Amino acid sequence: MSETTEQKRLISLDVFRGMTIAGMVLVNNPGTWSTIYTPLKHAEWHGWTPTDMIFPFFVFIMGIAIPIALGKRLEQGVTNDVYWKIIKRSLIIFGLGLFLATFPFYNFTKGEWLDLSTVRIMGVLQRLALCYLFSSFIFLWFNWKNQAYIAVILLLLYWVLMLYGGNGDLSAAGNFSGYIDRLILTENHIWRSAKVYDPEGLLSTIPAISSCLAGVLCGTFLKTNRNDYEKVSAFFFFGVSLITIGWAWDFFFPINKPIWTSSYVVFMAGQSLCFLGFCYWLIDIKGYKAWTKPFVIFGVNALALFVGSGVMARLFGIIKVGDVSLQQFIFKNFFLSWASEINASLAYAIWFILLWLFLMWLLYRKKIYIKV
Repeated sequence: MSETTEQKRLISLDVFRGMTIAGMVLVNNPGTWSTIYTPLKHAEWHGWTPTDMIFPFFVFIMGIAIPIALGKRLEQGVTNDVYWKIIKRSLIIFGLGLFLATFPFYNFTKGEWLDLSTVRIMGVLQRLALCYLFSSFIFLWFNWKNQAYIAVILLLLYWVLMLYGGNGDLSAAGNFSGYIDRLILTENHIWRSAKVYDPEGLLSTIPAISSCLAGVLCGTFLKTNRNDYEKVSAFFFFGVSLITIGWAWDFFFPINKPIWTSSYVVFMAGQSLCFLGFCYWLIDIKGYKAWTKPFVIFGVNALALFVGSGVMARLFGIIKVGDVSLQQFIFKNFFLSWASEINASLAYAIWFILLWLFLMWLLYRKKIYIKV
């Protein structure tokens, strides 16, 4: 999904992507889940924290890359080969999500193979795959105005379904999105921590597609001949406007990440535009680039970072050192030994992401960019 040539690459977009994926890895790998600073937690239900910005940012960034990657193909004429590549890429990303859901395939504690009847089907990469698939087709089939209309229609449709399908119940146990997840996926194949809904469930993928389409519209605008200051001004104007609309919509359809409410989509799309606008102004216009290298390193290999760190975290959890996991051994002996529990938890997460910065730097210096 990255730009096809280094010359066309916006450093600010790579930095935005890199900061987002680094934030995702950081919040997913604390030293202990029992003690975490509030900004590094998701909101319990309605509302949002900085952590709740990460996933929609990544969906938005993926959307930006679609017109950059498919724009020339659209101009030259869309062939069946283009559709096949989109489908193939979506299947690979979805498959990687299932791989993470099933890894390491063998329960070393119980001494038995994974029970496929309890595998979670949806997840972060699975949602990204579906958003990419549908948003790419919409980009190829419709002009930018109709893309905007479709994004709005999907948000309004989801609002109606959630309010009337579930009789207005937006609780964790009673919301309509969770009902659909339990009905189709069954309780055995949804997020085990909730058991009544999946935060990357089926119905809530509908508004997530709108999050991606917001990025598609942004990417299309980035490719226009407007000057840098016009682009940045538009990012901030529409960003603040969407934040305001999302905030107002919150009174009627609360901002909620677990069920990806329509107000959440609009609010976070506004945040995404403002954040990208700031990065664009600071990096590509003003030229303050010295600090960006770590995030560029993360940004150009974002998928490899997400999958690789997920696999490492699982391995750290199953490898035993004495009677504790390797993860807990490292946490207790190298971090909890000198810091309070909450600071040790944060220090471990920072160490983990720095470890992956080194590993990603090894790829970057060899110009190895892992894409699907």
